[in-house]
Amino acid sequence: MSTAPRIALVTGGRSGERDRSLISGEAVRESLVRQGLPHFVLDPTDKDFADRVREADVAFLAIAGQWAEDGKLQGLLDSLGVPYTGSGVLASAMAMHKPTAKILVLAGGVTVLPHIPLRSHDGPEETARTCVEELGLPVILKPTSEGGSIGMRVFRDLNSLTTTLTHDTRGGEWFVEPFKDGTAVTCGVLEQDGAIMTLPPLETVPTTAEFYDYKAKRNPAGHRYRCPAQLPDAVLAAISRAAIRAHQVLHCSGYSRSDFLVTPDGDVHWLEINTLPGLSPHGNLATMAAAAGISYDALIQTILATTCTDGYRP
Repeated sequence: MSTAPRIALVTGGRSGERDRSLISGEAVRESLVRQGLPHFVLDPTDKDFADRVREADVAFLAIAGQWAEDGKLQGLLDSLGVPYTGSGVLASAMAMHKPTAKILVLAGGVTVLPHIPLRSHDGPEETARTCVEELGLPVILKPTSEGGSIGMRVFRDLNSLTTTLTHDTRGGEWFVEPFKDGTAVTCGVLEQDGAIMTLPPLETVPTTAEFYDYKAKRNPAGHRYRCPAQLPDAVLAAISRAAIRAHQVLHCSGYSRSDFLVTPDGDVHWLEINTLPGLSPHGNLATMAAAAGISYDALIQTILATTCTDGYRP
């Protein structure tokens, strides 16, 4: 008779998405309790994390952001010999670095928006002019390696962009994209029994901001969902194909969630991928799973079942 694996539920962390991680962690914990699965909760900020996580048969990663979703945590667990849910080191690192992910996904045949990276040796005035000349206005400024729409800002004139590039982008890496009108859509990918499937694409409609930003995501009154998204069947099919392709090109495993912009003329632009999507019971992934007839507990079981337990992966 097989014994259920002892699960280390890893949540929290020290990224800007710690609060979202803790919400996901609590939801997963409640699911594990309902299913009678033995587990204990760990936070990577705990001083004894490396020692205690070795006690587990598998680590369930209900965590997001820097030092968690970018391959660093995955590398530690690989070195300790602890299997974990989600993608490996290489996929996590490539996916978290948005310009790199865009270049690779574009090479894989998926349409993305153009972008301009901010380079430290270029002056802010020169960079701002280049962005406006090549991308037009408005534009959106994004951190290179952040999640949850943290730090994103929209600019509709050259002066405000120049001022921000002069004073507010000295820490970390940033890039600029055109800010287009359109529909924000996300699409989950699940692996089951060696096959890849997509969940019904979900449309997010911000109600308190001009785009689905950090505050809108965390305020229940700041957005509403439509699932499946209210788009033509051909567009929904294109979104699903692109989500699977991005998952494959970036060597993701287990599950992922890709974000898209669909312009009014029906063009689908891939924006980014989340290798550890949030797991709130009312969040994007769970909502899409429910629309596909997959309960929350079944979603957690599916994620657990895709844990890579043997062999080396980059």
